[in-house]
Amino acid sequence: MADAMYGAGSDTELNTFPALLLHHAKVRAGKPALREKDLGIWQTLSWADVASEVRVIAGGLARLGVKKHEHVAVVGENRPRLYMTMMAAQSLGAIPVPMYQDAVAQEMVYVLQDASVRVVVVENQEQVDKMIEVQEQVPDLAHVVYDDPRGLRHYTDPLLLSWEKLLEHGTAYNQQNPDFYFNAIAAISPDDAAAMFYTSGTTGKPKGVVLTHHALIDRARVIQKLENLTDKEEVLAYLPPAWIGQNMFSYTQLLVTGFTVNHPESPETVSIDMHDIGPTYYFSPPRVLEDLLTQVMIRMEDAGKFKQKLFRSCMALAKRVGGRILDKEQVSSWDWFKYRVGDWLIYGPLRNALGMSRVRVAYTAGEAIGPDLFSFYRSIGINLKQLYGSTETSVFVCVQSDGNVQADTVGPPVDGVELRIADNGEVQIKSPGLFKEYYKNPESTKESFTEDGWFHTGDAGVIDANGQLKIIDRAKDVGRLSDGRMFAPKYVENKLKFFPYIKEAVAFGANMDYVCAFINIDLEAVANWAERRGLAYAGYTDLASKPEVYELIADCINQVNVDVAVDEQLSGLQIHRFLILHKELDPDDGELTRTRKVRRAFIADKYKVLIDALFEGKTNQFIETEVKFEDGRTGKISADLKIARNKVVNTEMKKAA
Repeated sequence: MADAMYGAGSDTELNTFPALLLHHAKVRAGKPALREKDLGIWQTLSWADVASEVRVIAGGLARLGVKKHEHVAVVGENRPRLYMTMMAAQSLGAIPVPMYQDAVAQEMVYVLQDASVRVVVVENQEQVDKMIEVQEQVPDLAHVVYDDPRGLRHYTDPLLLSWEKLLEHGTAYNQQNPDFYFNAIAAISPDDAAAMFYTSGTTGKPKGVVLTHHALIDRARVIQKLENLTDKEEVLAYLPPAWIGQNMFSYTQLLVTGFTVNHPESPETVSIDMHDIGPTYYFSPPRVLEDLLTQVMIRMEDAGKFKQKLFRSCMALAKRVGGRILDKEQVSSWDWFKYRVGDWLIYGPLRNALGMSRVRVAYTAGEAIGPDLFSFYRSIGINLKQLYGSTETSVFVCVQSDGNVQADTVGPPVDGVELRIADNGEVQIKSPGLFKEYYKNPESTKESFTEDGWFHTGDAGVIDANGQLKIIDRAKDVGRLSDGRMFAPKYVENKLKFFPYIKEAVAFGANMDYVCAFINIDLEAVANWAERRGLAYAGYTDLASKPEVYELIADCINQVNVDVAVDEQLSGLQIHRFLILHKELDPDDGELTRTRKVRRAFIADKYKVLIDALFEGKTNQFIETEVKFEDGRTGKISADLKIARNKVVNTEMKKAA
């Protein structure tokens, strides 16, 4: 049996994750599979190393009673041992459930209860403490296995099991049951559940999305073919493993393509580790790209006059011809020469500063990206492309293809995907990557499909003349102003977030006469701006209230108003009034999901008094807000917020002219 499993080779045979692992252990045994930076040194595990350890871990889980179809929770940053735990669980026919490592203990209770979790494998003391805190609320919880023992020496709770003890159990179990591992793998079907990911819960309780081996592997193979991915790719896994996007790129595609996945030492060292590795295949949500651009702009603010002038000149050229050169379109010889000089002086060093010198393919997804932000990266020679998908679709629905990249689309459907636009503007799809079900929720499963079998994405979109999908906004968020003009909040919010001083924006205006907005400043960028002007402040709330900061943000908004006024359909999105919130929107306070998506309805309810003040024409409004600290304690922040007016372009006068 073992020899047969290791010899599996065709795509029809390699249709489960355990079969793929054994295949890589055979054909690329000594090649690097996983790397982890520990104490500044990169440690490498080959495919043979991974396969060997996964077998032992599987034995350990079996010794703890893990059986087929059972859920095994995994909590922590990207770590080789946690990845191998997921592989081991899948080898038994069990279902790994990655959980967000930054969630507070009480947020984890629902998932642990809903999935009837008995065994949790965690990274460190922080996650152990959370499990101990909630164990009385999770009666099924029987074992918590921890990877990093630091700080746990004096913990005596019988719930806990060290990684070393798990391996001891696994070694003994495998000796007593020499055939069980390969027999377990042979019993797994491609249509069996391979993993369960919980939705972000923007509109209610999270739902467990059950994805099969076939759905995940099929979508990964489509992209492997589309992008000519090979086992020579280098990937940096730095986003939450519980997010389907990171899991697809650094776990599913790892096992499908056989490339190398690198795990940073910590979230704080990602930038340094990017430089170490030089990834060739890169994935990032827009918020990370925004943060990187903010860092660039902060450094340029501190640069000398000559360097600032050179940067602005080169970026103006890049904006005009950089994307065309990347797409191998014709430009004049003079522009081509100037761009090459700019590449030597500015673009190349900038790509290096971002850690993207070797990136061959870069994707952004998770939410809509502002066209200006998207064009910036492409203009400096980074092959950034948009993709569209969701947890329920195994990520890949639409992907932009090389040479046919537009800032306002997410590309055409990939192989195997059918797409249609419903009468109400909603994007609906059929795909081999669709989920099996919402766990223990047949009603929601049924509601997510039309009567004729198409999946409701919940997104509003149109298909352009080139067959590319353009996402406008979440269907439920798209509305109309009182005069009938379109209100698509995400569109204007993304434009605002292109400015380095604006971290988050939330627009309001459905059924109203005009649009207003909440703004979160980017503390680092605005603090740098304030310090260079000798502007004293005492923390975020104080800085956000400064008249000078209001003028800074007003200038950004005025530029956006001029931009959106150009498009007659979108001219109603000009922001008439705004305020700067006294606190940053925070997942711990329920205002953002763990993937940092705005929970629009929650914010509208929580800050109703501020929204009313914006539309009632008030000049200021007092508010007191409860906040939650990392240790679970709560407190309150109060402020008397200023409300400012903006310059608005009179589109009627423009039309008359």
